[in-house]
Amino acid sequence: MARRLNSGSGIPGRLLALALLVLVGCGLIVGGLAITSQDKATVSMVDRDREKALTQVYRQAGQALEQGTARHRREQAQKRLAARFRPLPGGVSLTVLEQIASCESGGNPKAVSSNGLYHGKYQFHPDTWRSVGGAGLPSRAPEVEQDYRAAMLLARSGPGQWPVCGA
Repeated sequence: MARRLNSGSGIPGRLLALALLVLVGCGLIVGGLAITSQDKATVSMVDRDREKALTQVYRQAGQALEQGTARHRREQAQKRLAARFRPLPGGVSLTVLEQIASCESGGNPKAVSSNGLYHGKYQFHPDTWRSVGGAGLPSRAPEVEQDYRAAMLLARSGPGQWPVCGA
């Protein structure tokens, strides 16, 4: 004797259809059940909703993976830079450099003076920057490189290179 799927039992139609799909899929209900066209439409709607939800989950997972990979690449690049420019030359401490940088640029590695002559965290003149092995403009160099080159200059020439902040 066939039974009709009835959502009048207080269970929402979609939930009932999903439960039916699970039970049939598991082989717990094998026969004796007549499914009407309305029930088939409900099952189809559940399938579409499930597909949309899975698509969204896969999309979010892909985005998270891409972000995590990009973050990992940035962190690895920073570690390679830090390894390349550490330890600081001449026994110069990072604390001393941070005091100079704080005074010179507020610690901003991208700072450029109002007249455009001095660049970076330590307000290097481009000629001075090149004299310690820098290339390009200091304000475009990574912060760890600026620290390293400032330590080289401090070890080589003393704090007089920063007349106001180095004294």
